[in-house]
Amino acid sequence: MIESINGQSLIGCRHYEVAKMLKDLPKGRTFTLKLTEPRKAFDMISQRSAGGKHSGSAQLGTGRGTLRLRAKGPATVEEQQLSPLQPSAFEEKAIEKVDDLLESYMGIRDTELAATMVELGKDKRNPDEFAEALDEQLGDFAFPDEFVFDVWGAIGDAKVGRY
Repeated sequence: MIESINGQSLIGCRHYEVAKMLKDLPKGRTFTLKLTEPRKAFDMISQRSAGGKHSGSAQLGTGRGTLRLRAKGPATVEEQQLSPLQPSAFEEKAIEKVDDLLESYMGIRDTELAATMVELGKDKRNPDEFAEALDEQLGDFAFPDEFVFDVWGAIGDAKVGRY
């Protein structure tokens, strides 16, 4: 786990915040990463207050937002509307498999991101169409080709019932 970049602590930061900091580092310049074992990183994150309530007066959202990183312009958080339709068995299995791939490749668990990827891929005819859709909607993640191909495979397997 990355504990700090150039002395700036990242403890408690979300993965997308760390990714943005890394992306914003000047190309060709030396920088310093301080790494720690994953357990130690999670041990240093403070516990939530009792009952999960926020102690400040700030209003909390629904927790169902999506961070949209843009190549030009600021990042925004878009609140997601809860769908009245439940995901199909195929979608549930595909989301689970894609979430497993996110953890395997990137060390994160993000079912919302996995669901978005499944939604983008479920109607695509080939991995190239899927990769284009990912680049269009989630290009700031810069997913490696191998990961994209594995996600395409997981969606395809779920479609035909291969779990």
